[in-house]
Amino acid sequence: MSRGARAEDVLAGVRAGRPSTGPRVVHVDISNGCNAACVTCWDHSPLLEAPRSAAWKRGRLPLPRFAALVEQLASLGSVRAVVISGMGDPLTHPDVYEMIRLVKAQGWELTVITNLLLADAERLGESGVDQLLVGVQGAGPDSYAAFHPGWSEVEFFKLCALLRRLGGYPVRVRHVQVINRDTADEVVEMVRFGHRFGADRVNYKLASLSGGTEGVRISDEQRRRLLERDLPEARALAETLGQRTNLDVFEAQLRAGGEATAPIAEIGCLMGYVFTRITVDEDVLYCCNTEIKVGSLRTHSFAALWGGAAWQALRDRLRAGDYPTACDKCGKIEQNLQWGRRFAAAYGEAALREATGRARA
Repeated sequence: MSRGARAEDVLAGVRAGRPSTGPRVVHVDISNGCNAACVTCWDHSPLLEAPRSAAWKRGRLPLPRFAALVEQLASLGSVRAVVISGMGDPLTHPDVYEMIRLVKAQGWELTVITNLLLADAERLGESGVDQLLVGVQGAGPDSYAAFHPGWSEVEFFKLCALLRRLGGYPVRVRHVQVINRDTADEVVEMVRFGHRFGADRVNYKLASLSGGTEGVRISDEQRRRLLERDLPEARALAETLGQRTNLDVFEAQLRAGGEATAPIAEIGCLMGYVFTRITVDEDVLYCCNTEIKVGSLRTHSFAALWGGAAWQALRDRLRAGDYPTACDKCGKIEQNLQWGRRFAAAYGEAALREATGRARA
């Protein structure tokens, strides 16, 4: 059982402009179906101008195909961590716990992204999952219900009960707080909520909006208040309570301004050497953005795609500083910051700017 690619080998690949290992982290979508209808969601929001079809929402990655994917990834010897998620919620998949077992049998670190409402807390807590990213989206029943049309305080207090029960298991639970007009005024209270339920960290994320959901973005006044008042208060409270957050990343998102949620031109991207996402339909994505597709596992092996011309062309494009428009809503901003720091520590800031196309700016 491989321990996966070493960070120094990944960084050497970045330096060379071509990976010397396979990916360290693989994100796998297993279900398009969801029990929620979050207002900001690109796939299930009731505000979407072009809603997804019922057939699309029934989409699931079959267990045999998932098992075959696990075997392909294991053969690479580079994988260290897997994320099980979906364009819906993975807990809607009837075989999710068997999929968890298959991943953990490889010795990989496993994260599951979920709203948690469909969880069997005991089974999930005992499954071996290392980390849960729980979509909370609010710190009280009113904001929670506003963010989740069709839900009420009933679902909010069910979530609270599940979070409390998971506190008895050795799984890191991180609270994901997507910030839009309905949740922006609770950024400070979210620190307190996270501490109350033993969150490993509170992860703030500025809502990335399109397709009809733009009307629920934060207002200019909310952005100003967040930067000038609420973020300093949230940081102070987090320090007092000893609650970990990613408020530094959230601040960078806020300062990007306009519709952008990531200052990608200032940060750069290294995900093409580290990460991939695979959809229910077995499309292989360059990163978490569904608009940047590399190929399909229905026609090629993963290894052939990772080392192939299409993937390399994308790496070369970003290395030249030619970032697709979708990159201004990067969902991997924190990971890019972390790998950028590692690369700069190994090779220097000038080399990092060259590797991410920023030396040409």
